[in-house]
Amino acid sequence: MAGTGDTEQARKTGPLHTPHGDTTIEETVVQKLAGMATREVPGVYAMGNAARRVFSSVTERIPGSQTNVSNGISVEKGERQAAIDVSIVVEYGYSIVEVSQGIRRNVIRSVENATGLEVLEVNVNVTDVHLPDDDSDDDQDVSKKPSDRLE
Repeated sequence: MAGTGDTEQARKTGPLHTPHGDTTIEETVVQKLAGMATREVPGVYAMGNAARRVFSSVTERIPGSQTNVSNGISVEKGERQAAIDVSIVVEYGYSIVEVSQGIRRNVIRSVENATGLEVLEVNVNVTDVHLPDDDSDDDQDVSKKPSDRLE
């Protein structure tokens, strides 16, 4: 049975599994790293689908709450490898192809350098395009709403 121990020792080698102990990384860690790396790419306006973005914008207004950097990120993680899905809104005028390639480069570099996991794939789902008029419509809608103050 000496061969069984050798096989197990060979299987458990790498930066996360050493003779001195093992390191485990939770999926939330990979989500946050991927989220931060995605936000750094020019052309990424927002992350997540519309419903998730509305929920996040409401919760971020609560005093003491933190920005959810893992919004729009899902991760499948094994012992040594990870696959990451990213949902984004692209800023109008940016090439979706270039933004997607930038996200893949950034996420792979960030996650692999920080965790030692091999990133097998980064799938990018573009859920919307943010148009310049979208901001001005929001500002006008706010100014058109009746005030709650008594005058």
